[in-house]
Amino acid sequence: MAEQPIIKLHDGNHIPQLGLGVWQASIDEARQAAVAALQVGYRSIDTAAIYKNEEGIGQALQETDVARDDIFVTTKLWNDDQLNAERALETSLKKLQLPSVDLYLMHWPCPQKDSYVQAWQQMIRLQEQGLTKSIGVCNFNEPHLKRLIEETGVSPVVNQIELHPMLQQRTLHAWNALHQIQTESWSPLAQGGKGVFEQEVIKRLAQKYDKTAAQIVIRWHLDSGLVVIPKSVTPSRIAENFAVFDFRLEKSEMSEIAALDSGNRLGPDPEELN
Repeated sequence: MAEQPIIKLHDGNHIPQLGLGVWQASIDEARQAAVAALQVGYRSIDTAAIYKNEEGIGQALQETDVARDDIFVTTKLWNDDQLNAERALETSLKKLQLPSVDLYLMHWPCPQKDSYVQAWQQMIRLQEQGLTKSIGVCNFNEPHLKRLIEETGVSPVVNQIELHPMLQQRTLHAWNALHQIQTESWSPLAQGGKGVFEQEVIKRLAQKYDKTAAQIVIRWHLDSGLVVIPKSVTPSRIAENFAVFDFRLEKSEMSEIAALDSGNRLGPDPEELN
């Protein structure tokens, strides 16, 4: 089995650098994908209340022979529940059939609602109660992060953001790193490789390393120090996405991929989603 890197978070907990995402998967698809991923060697699974498939992950955790302590489970607080984080997490835990999760993330700041600081204060209490080991956020820009830290004194361990070769978010990634916040990439393959897989540098590197375009992009995330959660419900693709620990990209190749950054956002703008 491939040995994957484990990253230490600033609260002392550890997260596998490569995990399985299950966005847009049905309950049964999520169950089957998680079972397949755990068999291959994945030890991190990322779901969310809004995905409506936490039950499938809960079922997979019951089916697998992998010990619970060896699996890093992430779920997320949806926007409508920012003022009811405890109830929301309890609902998620029931669906997951777990007493606690490893990481609970606030899904979006929703700045116009102006309740993300209150939500964060609740999440701090949930961590203190042992219902989640770590707490973090998704889709937070620098001003949102600054406000959380200034008003609560507690910094997120993770900021999960849209990040792929066409939207590299280098300034935010650097700001996160400066403040010991681990950047995690969602839509790491640009939702099926849109505008990425056909790039000449990606095709050339895939040929050089005898890897697929997706494997090259996942390796780019890993070599960039990012936590990455590619989504797939296809067992062969799940296995393929994990077979990336037997090579590394050279610095010059990383620079070539850096040149692909076009600021092309595929998901919502965090300043506008409320």
